[in-house]
Amino acid sequence: MDFPPARQYFYQETHQPDEQIDLAKAALYIAQEEYPHLDIEEYLNALDTMAAEVREQLPSERYPLRIVQTVNHYLYDDLGFTGNTSNYYDPRNSFFNDVIERRTGIPITLSLIYLEVTKRIDFPMLGIGMPGHFLIRPNVQQMEIFVDPFNCGEILFPEDCQDKLSQMYGQPVTLQSSFLEAVSRRQFLARMLTNLKFAHLQKEQLTKALAAVERILLLFPELPTELRDRGLIRYQLGYWSAAVSDLQAYLEKVPYASDATVIRRLLNQLGSNF
Repeated sequence: MDFPPARQYFYQETHQPDEQIDLAKAALYIAQEEYPHLDIEEYLNALDTMAAEVREQLPSERYPLRIVQTVNHYLYDDLGFTGNTSNYYDPRNSFFNDVIERRTGIPITLSLIYLEVTKRIDFPMLGIGMPGHFLIRPNVQQMEIFVDPFNCGEILFPEDCQDKLSQMYGQPVTLQSSFLEAVSRRQFLARMLTNLKFAHLQKEQLTKALAAVERILLLFPELPTELRDRGLIRYQLGYWSAAVSDLQAYLEKVPYASDATVIRRLLNQLGSNF
């Protein structure tokens, strides 16, 4: 594979059984494409230090809610981690090293901080890919509480998640059980990369957006929307032959997609009779 070293490491980390993927390492390999001299071990050690400091503060009676409150106090009161509401699409919010250093991020990267710290104190938690937001929850059977790392570790119950969804979409939204299901580690990383893709597109950084899409396709090679997006970005960059290949593959997978007519028109302009 003719990849930069960081992408080769990312590929190796993510091409093993899902439960063996180290999310922190994979996230740092994503950042390492932006920062080639990034020292992975430095940031893993920072997470180890955070966890050691949390462990010192844990109460003797380690009930789940008490642990969550302790972690919240440490991350948000002591260290000052916060959600970036003023510049949400700053790419640095999606680079894990920047989030650790700046103590600022978006829901999924702040969730990763929380997941990595709690993993290290033997209190595993799961990522919850709610539409438009990202939450986590303790990996405890029959315990339906959720934590919002973007909002200072706010503790939520399912009805609170329903309210949050409606607030985000500005209208009543029915909370489906699938909205609160745990995501796999590959899905977690794909969502991180999707945020990074949109951040780069917002800044018209097409080459960097393309790199984000390419890594999503390393995780899920047959994902139609990413094949389409790679084709559209390649078209904008002037890589027309590669664009045609991607857009044709997209239509083969979803010939009746809502944007199929637009994609066919573009292919015709590129000289393809698809």
